[in-house]
Amino acid sequence: MTGGLTHLDEDGSARMVDVSGKAVTAREAVAAGRIAMSREAAAAIAAGQVKKGDVLAVARVAGIMAAKRTSDLIPLCHPLPLSSVAVDLALDEEGVTVTVTARTAGQTGVEMEALTGASAALLTIYDMAKALDKAMVIGNVRLLAKTGGKSGDWRAS
Repeated sequence: MTGGLTHLDEDGSARMVDVSGKAVTAREAVAAGRIAMSREAAAAIAAGQVKKGDVLAVARVAGIMAAKRTSDLIPLCHPLPLSSVAVDLALDEEGVTVTVTARTAGQTGVEMEALTGASAALLTIYDMAKALDKAMVIGNVRLLAKTGGKSGDWRAS
């Protein structure tokens, strides 16, 4: 009945995939996204003039925290012991590009952790700068690369 869907059991009910038979391997995933904003908002962030505080520092912490809590946010996602989460924030005149790299040694990948971290960092930037520009646009959140595991390495084209 499931037609090869891994998150459904033979009765069609949701389940967490059993990864106990998979080998523990080093795994890494890189995800990114962008928030576009007015030049004025970007300049205020760069100058440290946002009333809520250091936008980029708070966004970096939010990205790390979210990656660590992914299984609390995404149904059926395995809780993973992350060995590393790095959040890179590249501010330019029209917005911020967020890149998150997550790593673990485990039986399942860290793609969701990297994507969740990037999304939370972007949402945090919006929250902290919305008084300056309510029309900011979050977009292009995507997986850029993953390594490790049975399916091997993958890179976005």
